[in-house]
Amino acid sequence: MESTPGRRQALFAGLVFNEEGEPAEVTYVGDEPNYVILDAGFRRHVDSEYVDRQVLRWLREQILANRDLVTEGMLAMLGKDDLFTKAMIDASIQNIDRLIEQGMPDDARTWLGMFGFRVIVDIHGDVVRVDLPAQEAPDDF
Repeated sequence: MESTPGRRQALFAGLVFNEEGEPAEVTYVGDEPNYVILDAGFRRHVDSEYVDRQVLRWLREQILANRDLVTEGMLAMLGKDDLFTKAMIDASIQNIDRLIEQGMPDDARTWLGMFGFRVIVDIHGDVVRVDLPAQEAPDDF
């Protein structure tokens, strides 16, 4: 999904699936992006922000629980190990909720999909689980 400047996007477009494994497409109702969740032939529209905020909350909790490891990995990936870069990473972790307004680069979404990141939702848009490459997220939504 290509983003349009000034238009909010569905953060996890292409990564959201119903409980049967069918992908949720993204459509706009006015200017608001919606995930279209298939339900036995019926197309249920769910505001993407509702799903995206659940996923961001879960991601933030996972990152904070492993903060040192995540920060260390990011510093290694960037090839830097200085206080300024560490502070920028920490600020990014704290402000992950701002992705709703800022959006996510298409490349990041593609990268997540290539590594097996999937968000499974029920017909109401409630997150049932988040699948990660090497593990499955606990069912604590």
